[in-house]
Amino acid sequence: MAQGQVLEFEEYVRTRHDALLRSARRLVPDPVDAQDLLQTALVRTYGRWDGIADKSLADAYLRRVMINTRTEWWRARRLEEVPTEQLPDASVDDGTEQRADRALLMDVLGVLAPKQRSVVVLRHWEQMSTEETAAALGMSAGTVKSTLHRALARLRQELEDRAARSLEAEGAPARMPAQPDRRHDERGRERCAA
Repeated sequence: MAQGQVLEFEEYVRTRHDALLRSARRLVPDPVDAQDLLQTALVRTYGRWDGIADKSLADAYLRRVMINTRTEWWRARRLEEVPTEQLPDASVDDGTEQRADRALLMDVLGVLAPKQRSVVVLRHWEQMSTEETAAALGMSAGTVKSTLHRALARLRQELEDRAARSLEAEGAPARMPAQPDRRHDERGRERCAA
């Protein structure tokens, strides 16, 4: 790479580092992993910097590299978690509701597949339009919309499940299951008797 392009890349990293680190932090919950993700993405981007013709799209390119890298890490991970009957209490550093909500959301994002998480992060945290998200992820706008819809439904369900488990842990009675329709039950018995 030419000296001018090296300087251009260094300037880009200096000016955009904080915003890119925030993006990485939204893709992986651990701050150290987010720094590793950004550094890996920067190294991969550095090698292809001269191939990015329109430098105004460098953020989108780098975010795409971060998403692909995070997906590679996710696929290569080893499951070291041990399922338990009861979830541990979440700790909150400063005790404010905002931090607690953010921590819960970051935790809940972990239930999403990498593609779904990427769409949610880009659309809602990065405030990108559907078209910008589609371009960044290399998919159609329709796929972005359907993926976002499924991801938000999954997040809602996870939050409801956690709230129900929390109530049960506090000793509140669990919701009663719906009673079966007696007509259906009686017809089933009649068929069995025939």
